[in-house]
Order: sequence, then structure tokens, then C-alpha cells
Amino acid sequence: MTDALPQLILLPGLLNDAELWRDQVDGLADVARCQVADLTHGESLRQLAEQVLADAEPTFALAGFSMGGYVAQEIARIAPERIARLALIDTAIRADTPERAAQRRAVNAAASHEGAFLGVADRLMASYVDASRLDDKDLTGRIQAMTQRLGREVFLRQNGLAREDGAAALRALRCPIVIICGEHDAITPLAGQHEMAHAIGCSHMVIIPNAGHMTPMEAPETVNAALRRWLAREGR
Repeated sequence: MTDALPQLILLPGLLNDAELWRDQVDGLADVARCQVADLTHGESLRQLAEQVLADAEPTFALAGFSMGGYVAQEIARIAPERIARLALIDTAIRADTPERAAQRRAVNAAASHEGAFLGVADRLMASYVDASRLDDKDLTGRIQAMTQRLGREVFLRQNGLAREDGAAALRALRCPIVIICGEHDAITPLAGQHEMAHAIGCSHMVIIPNAGHMTPMEAPETVNAALRRWLAREGR
């Protein structure tokens, strides 16, 4: 019976692994066969997208979080006909500006020094979750364990990936699309989400209240409810 359920490929973000999607894998098991992609190996978004496609069924539902959203956009460029529906979660679609690219290079240079990576990872926490959750030791502990488990080399590789503009590829899709974002996301703020929705012609947006960037972990039940509606939706 489970074979009748759609395959849902979950794409993690920077320094994220399957722990990011723990509550989605469990909470959506009755409506989708969830598979978390490994995005820790690959020197470009194209390589990562091709790795995902190599392990995917002929058609699939796709959810990309943060950096994983850029991988989803690359999949849309390569094989749009295979995407049955797309969720973009706390992500963006624009290419890095020269200033943002320079900032990434500077962060990588700092993190390359022996012992400096943990400091970079610790600073990320303040922008990862809503301020009201910074004292939530279970949540922050899970995130810290995940970033430390993946480590410096994965961070340098993923942070160094060139982000490309995905607006045209996403506009060309004819499947159901949903944009999900935390109300207080400091990394991909709401203003950018509205601009993204306009750019790709997506009228379905879900704002997760009292959440920051890590919505799948901060508000799993609300995210799962949005993904359930998206999985059941017909039309674009």
C-alpha cells in the first residue's frame, strides 16, 4: 500500500542532515514516502542536483530548505518534468550579489583556520532560530550537534557553492508550489519571500508564526500541516 504514496525528497540546508527533517519523516509517513537527500558531497549545485536525480523515482514531490532550495531550483532547470510538486522552505531564488559572494569567501577564510569553525557555527545559532527559542536547550542542542557532526569541510564546501538565479526555471514549472517561511527568519526574511512569490507566480505562501529560519525543527507540526495541504493540492 505504501508504494501508492508519492515519493517526497527532502533537501537539507547548509550544515543540515536528516535531523533537520526528523519530524517531517515521522509526521508525513501516512501521506508520503520521505527520502532525505545527502547534500554534503558535490562541488556545485549541478553536481548535487544530479546526485538527487540519480536516486529519485521518475516523478517525485520535492521540498528544499534554505541551501536545499537552490538545489531544488537546479533540479527544476535540469528535469522540470520530473517534479510533481515543489515546496520552497526558508530559501531564496536570487543569485548572490558580488557583496554576498565576497562575504561567503570571507566567512570561509575565517572558518578555514584551525579551531575557528566552532566559533562560526556558534554565531550561526543567533540567526537560525527565533529569539524566543534561544534558551530551548533541546532545539539548540539538536542544531549544534548537527552542525558539529557535519563539520568544517562540509561547511566550506556548501558555503562556497555559487548560488544561481532560479526565477525562470521555477516560473516554467506547472506543478503545485508552496513557499513556507518563518515569521522572524533572519536569513531569508519575509520581504524576500514575497518578492520570490511574485517573481515565480506563486500564490500559495505559508508564514510560520513565532519561528525563525529553522522552521522544520522550530515548528514541525505547523510545517507538516502546510506540507499535507500542498501534497493534497491539485493544480498550480
